[in-house]
Amino acid sequence: MEKFESVCDELLSLLKIWEPKLLAVSENALVHRTNSQNRTIKQIVGHMIDSASNNTHRIIHLQYDKIPSQFPDYANFGNNDKWIAIQNFQKEDWHVMVQLWKYCHTHIVHVIKNVDPLKLENEWISALGQKITLEAMIIDFPRHFQLHIKEIEELLN
Repeated sequence: MEKFESVCDELLSLLKIWEPKLLAVSENALVHRTNSQNRTIKQIVGHMIDSASNNTHRIIHLQYDKIPSQFPDYANFGNNDKWIAIQNFQKEDWHVMVQLWKYCHTHIVHVIKNVDPLKLENEWISALGQKITLEAMIIDFPRHFQLHIKEIEELLN
C-alpha cells in the first residue's frame, strides 16, 4: 500500500543494515550483556520476532474481525517476558534467530503493503483499554523496531 511505503522502506533498510551486524556479534555479547529490562541481545531479538508475529496477526485480524477487536495480551503485565522465557531464546541457535528476525519482518512488510485501505480505521482495544487503529499501529511499528535496535546498539558499545 502506497500510504505506508516509507514505513516499509524504513523497515527493509534497517533489516539490510542490521542482519550482518547481528550475525557478527560475539557469543559473549549475545548472552551476557543486559539492558535495563535485564534482557540480553538474544532476548531482545527474540522479543522483536514475537512482536513482528503478534503484529502480523493483529493486522490480519483487524481486516476481518468484529470491531473493535481484542487480542490476547502480549505486550503488557510482563507477558512479553513470559514469551521470551518460555521460548528460551538464550539457548536458540543465533543464525536461526537472525534469519527468523529478518524474515518475520520481511513478511510484515509484505502484509502491510497489502492492507485493505478501507480497514485502516478499524480499532483494537489493548489490555490497557486503549483503542488503537490499524493505521496507527502500522505507523508506530518502525518506532518500536528502532527502540529495540537502539537497545542492541547500547549493549554493543
